[in-house]
Amino acid sequence: MSDINSNIPEGELASKWTKYKSSVPLVNPSNKRTIEVIIVGSGLAGASAAATLAEMGYKVKCFCFQDSPRRAHSIAAQGGINAAKNYQNDGDSVYRLFYDTIKGGDYRAREANVYRLAEVSANIIDQCVAQGVPLAREYGGLLDNRSFGGTQVQRTFYAAGQTGQQLLLGAYSALERQIGMGKVEMYTRHEMLEVVKIDGKARGIIARNLITGEIERHFGHAVVLGTGGYGNVFYLSTNAMGSNVTAAWKAHKQGAYFANPCYTQIHPTCIPVSGDHQSKLTLMSESLRNDGRIWVPKKKDDNRKASEIPEDERDYYLERRYPAFGNLVPRDVASRAAKERCDAGYGVGASKLAVYLDFKANTERYGRIEAAKAGNHNPDKETCMRLGTAVIKEKYGNLFDMYAQITGENPYETPMRIYPAVHYTMGGLWVDYNLMTSVPGLYCTGEANFSDHGANRLGASALMQGLADGYFVLPYTIGAYLSKEISVKAIPTDHPAFVEAEERAVGILNTLINIKGTKSVDHFHKRLGHIMWEKCGMARNEKGLKEAIEEIRALRAEFWSNVRVPGAANELNTELEKAGRVADFIELGELMCIDALNRNESCGGHFREEYQTEEGEALRDDENYAYVAAWEFKEGVNFELHKEELKFENIKVAQRSYK
Repeated sequence: MSDINSNIPEGELASKWTKYKSSVPLVNPSNKRTIEVIIVGSGLAGASAAATLAEMGYKVKCFCFQDSPRRAHSIAAQGGINAAKNYQNDGDSVYRLFYDTIKGGDYRAREANVYRLAEVSANIIDQCVAQGVPLAREYGGLLDNRSFGGTQVQRTFYAAGQTGQQLLLGAYSALERQIGMGKVEMYTRHEMLEVVKIDGKARGIIARNLITGEIERHFGHAVVLGTGGYGNVFYLSTNAMGSNVTAAWKAHKQGAYFANPCYTQIHPTCIPVSGDHQSKLTLMSESLRNDGRIWVPKKKDDNRKASEIPEDERDYYLERRYPAFGNLVPRDVASRAAKERCDAGYGVGASKLAVYLDFKANTERYGRIEAAKAGNHNPDKETCMRLGTAVIKEKYGNLFDMYAQITGENPYETPMRIYPAVHYTMGGLWVDYNLMTSVPGLYCTGEANFSDHGANRLGASALMQGLADGYFVLPYTIGAYLSKEISVKAIPTDHPAFVEAEERAVGILNTLINIKGTKSVDHFHKRLGHIMWEKCGMARNEKGLKEAIEEIRALRAEFWSNVRVPGAANELNTELEKAGRVADFIELGELMCIDALNRNESCGGHFREEYQTEEGEALRDDENYAYVAAWEFKEGVNFELHKEELKFENIKVAQRSYK
């Protein structure tokens, strides 16, 4: 079935990566100094790759659209990072992390890549500790772990509720060291607008200086994209407002296949939408499910306060449906369950589109432990709650504070109200085992590629993948390609390919400026988001997807005839930035719906209503859809499907069960 080559090494799964590293072609130190690598993006995947490649001796240029690499969206990750260190002595191993990730992704991920991810996970923690990342520690001095969804072991390392920020500061410090040594040229407030190809290979980029509007040409022997996910295609998501798909989409239009675009992760623990004024949603870390219990009233349309509903009138529906995993089922399962309860009339809050996340039981349990430590073996409830609240505050304080600031409610006293929201995208540019796209010399790392999570990402795996790719995988695999490029001299940027790419980029900017329509960019973005959420969101069906495709095509035509972009192209112009990104989102939205319509099965985050079990769980079709859908862009916004067959030789494929 496969018509594309994933370049997976031969041999036993557990030894593939070791053998690969032992035999991969290398670039000697003096040759590295003559080779230039462009890295687009400075989050965990981009910063770690830039720092590591520069440390190895390559000449690196790193680009980000933020005013500092420290502003990359990786900073927003809260709950933790997985690694198979088994510090808790509860049965974890490299194989178990591999198995949980494959199963969590509903058997739609590539075995070899996922095993490699599990294998290098422990190295990431050592690297970060060496950099001074302040990961939480337990009483004995070992790093602490907590539970996340889809697993029955504690393997998630964390730094309170700001793990992403602390890990990013570690990568940023490593990057700044290389910038200070002159080995990395950092281009902040720059946006990539085109990939430049020469003789079929990626040889540079066209970038726009977002402060001056100046268009720049940059050569590289190879180009690496670490530009994050495309969740903002839905307009409302947990992503930063600037997060976009433009770099990946421009690469797609230059021949890089886009894989599994319909695999979107809906995160179950977000603060519910409060009105039309919102431009983004706020995530409450999945780590809160470690100590919180999720419930709704047993009675429909129950308008009582949470505190007024007695214990026997509460439905802890995840614990009831999935006793083996309870509140720690994977995100897609928890999200669909919350939607089902709310759709059935059991939702809470003014909108009735929320469920409760309640910490009372574990607060009291922690309080009893603290009281016992102090010699009080029969504490009253008030004492337990007071002491337990201090423990919860230490573990999750910044998250509770954030919730209180946004909602005006005190989560220490009343349960949080949560509802699913768009969070992460498992789809992205197709890459082979080496993290190279279908365009030679063009690599993709982190959330921007599709490679490791299948149809659903388990919590605390995004940070793991970004750092694995940047610190430990790409530095080896890119050498195999660059070892054949050492005789290539730096290509002058007046080469016709650079001129043509710049003209293409400038032409789009000028077209957007000159439309001078009547509707704002946000007007179109919101309409696109509404179509996507309603018809390609938590649940999809054939009728809705076909309607969405037609609606998006009509929206695209209207956008290109009636969008209003004030200002000029050769100046600071945030509306022009947004316009380019929304234009790409509109095309991507169509492909997402085409991909979802083509996949006549349910798996992970892709839930087709026509394909479900009697219990309402996802019903896969392994006979016909055990493949990666890799789409090639064709002229006129058309797409051709290529398939990479998924083979499972080390794991038994089964119906996912968390009961």
